[in-house]
Amino acid sequence: MTAYVITVPGTFLRTLDADSRAALLRGLRPADPQHTALGEAEDLDMLTVHEGGTFSIRLEIEADNKRAAETEAKRVAGTALTQAGFSVDEAPLGPAFVTGIDSEY
Repeated sequence: MTAYVITVPGTFLRTLDADSRAALLRGLRPADPQHTALGEAEDLDMLTVHEGGTFSIRLEIEADNKRAAETEAKRVAGTALTQAGFSVDEAPLGPAFVTGIDSEY
């Protein structure tokens, strides 16, 4: 297994208030990329929100390959967004992509 840092972009189509942000971060916390050497070195935040409501979620995902890591990252991000009160239509996600690989091999 390899630890991947995956970025999942998206757009908030309604306001992310403080309570929703806290709930989203709680849902993402188990996959915090700060637990990887890359995450510590790059000081990666799990959630970055930009002007216009676009955002990036960065997650550490253990997987056998890149495709599985990207799929799992989208699932984790989608679940956390749902738990924070956002529907798929209120916070659509873009394609996930590998930001870094933290392999022991």
